[in-house]
Amino acid sequence: MPSTDLLRPRDGDALRAELREVMRSSGIPVVFGGEVTGHTLYLSELHGTRTRGLQGLMIPSRSGLGGRVMDQRRPAAVSDYGNSQYITHDYDQPVLSEGLRSVLAVPVVVEGASRAVMYAAVRERGPIGDRVADAMVRASRRLSQEIAIRDEVDRRVRLLGTRPYNVDSAAAMEALREVHAEIRALTGSAEDPVLQSKLTRLSERIALAFRPAVGDDSIAVSARELDVLAQVALGCTNADAAARLSLKPETVKSYLRSVMNKTGTRTRHEAVVAVRKLGLLP
Repeated sequence: MPSTDLLRPRDGDALRAELREVMRSSGIPVVFGGEVTGHTLYLSELHGTRTRGLQGLMIPSRSGLGGRVMDQRRPAAVSDYGNSQYITHDYDQPVLSEGLRSVLAVPVVVEGASRAVMYAAVRERGPIGDRVADAMVRASRRLSQEIAIRDEVDRRVRLLGTRPYNVDSAAAMEALREVHAEIRALTGSAEDPVLQSKLTRLSERIALAFRPAVGDDSIAVSARELDVLAQVALGCTNADAAARLSLKPETVKSYLRSVMNKTGTRTRHEAVVAVRKLGLLP
C-alpha cells in the first residue's frame, strides 16, 4: 500500500533491515528481496550478490520462485534452481549468472496479501538449513507486523481528514481523542524506531492543536503515562487500557498513581483533566 503522506517511512528500508539481520544471525551469504505492488514483485534490495542482474527485476505472480510464493502466500525453496521442475524458468539467466543454486523464498503476508518477498540463497546445490529458514520466517513475521502497523496508522491519519464534523463540535473532539489514543497504542507496538518517533510527533501535534494559551511545562509526564491516560480519556477501564497497550493491569495502575502524584490529583479522571490543561492530551 503506497504511502500518501510523509509520516510513513519507506517499507523498503524495513525490508533492508530485516534482510541484513537474516545475514547477521544465520550466516547466509546472499539475501535479496523486494516489495509487491499489485501482482508484481519488484526486486530492490540485494546483499551479498556479485552482479547486478537481479537488481530491478520485475516478477509477476506465479512466475519463477518468487512469483509462486507471492501467489501461494507460503515459503518455498529449490535446492537446484536450474533443474527444478517446481518453478517456471523465466529468470534462469540472472539467477544462474549470479551463481545461485539453492534458493529459499518467503513471502511477507499482511491481511491475506503478499506485500514483499524475501530470498536467501547459496551458490551450492542442496537444501538450505533450518537455521536460515527459521531466521527468514522470523524476519518475515516481524516485517508483516511492522507493515500492518504502518497501514493502520495511515488509516487513522486519513480519518482526521475525512470526518464530516465541525471542528468545534463535541463529536470532532471525541473523534480526535479516539485517533490520538489509538496512535499512542500503535506507537508502543512499532519496532522501527523511526516510525515510533514519527508516531510520537503525530500524537503530540494532535494534542498541541488543543493546548491552552498558558500551560505548565514544569510537570514531566512520561510517554507510557500518556499512553495510559489517552486510553482512560476514552472511558477505558484499567483492564481495557492494559489490553490495548499490552500491559499488566497492575502496571497501568502504577502509571496512573505516578501521574496523580505529579499533578496533585486524586482520581484517574482528574489526572486526565490536569494533563489536558498541560496540553499533552487533546
